[in-house]
Amino acid sequence: MNDRLTARDRRRAIVDMAWTDGRAGVGQLAAHFGVTESTIRRDLALLTSQGQLARTYGGAMAHGLVYEASLGQRAREGFRQKQAIAAWAAEQIGPGETVLLDAGTTTGQLARELREREQLTVVTIGLTVLNELADADGVDVLCLGGRLRHISQGLVGPFAEAALERVTADRAFLGADAVTVENGICEANLEQTRLKEMMMTRAEQVYVLADASKLGQRPFHAWARMPATWTLVTDDGAPPAEVERFRAAGVEVIVTGTKAAT
Repeated sequence: MNDRLTARDRRRAIVDMAWTDGRAGVGQLAAHFGVTESTIRRDLALLTSQGQLARTYGGAMAHGLVYEASLGQRAREGFRQKQAIAAWAAEQIGPGETVLLDAGTTTGQLARELREREQLTVVTIGLTVLNELADADGVDVLCLGGRLRHISQGLVGPFAEAALERVTADRAFLGADAVTVENGICEANLEQTRLKEMMMTRAEQVYVLADASKLGQRPFHAWARMPATWTLVTDDGAPPAEVERFRAAGVEVIVTGTKAAT
């Protein structure tokens, strides 16, 4: 791609690609235009704020085309950012604790960080978490059960909710399709938001693990309300203005570095 392309022309081309291909991914766009992923994220944030695109997992789509990405699609996006977020989250967990882990790719990374732990109990609804901890002999793993949502590989519904009422935890680590100051966690499905709200009531401390692309976005219309006190854990690609909006609302925000330069 011509490295003399102006930022304005690049953003116009990004919109064209989103409408032509249905979706424009951060990594794909960075390679196509020969710029960093951080530059593309800033472009997408601006285009979203102008109403030209709708943000989705690791990229953006033309308005009216937003869909729920599969777990496999999400796993390919923002891998280093999720690693950094998961590494920080793992450091917060002490011996003898019981933790609730949501379904998702970032919580799956967190489970991987916990594989060598001893005297730890993990309660989860996520198949990614179960797979990571299947042979972790030092970790006591409890699966809440429920109906499997194939697209997210998470368990939801009344069976999961009934089991959750029987346990408490020191910490809950939740994923999100998106998260906003005003409305909390955004998801594609109301069963997911209900279960997340219940998980938050069963833990002493609540963390939302959300990479920078999810902050301030509204891809769907199902929301989980947040407790009075919670912590947002994101990465250093998060727009400073968005981070400050959360902090101004009383949310503790942790901004992690990435393990490799983008």
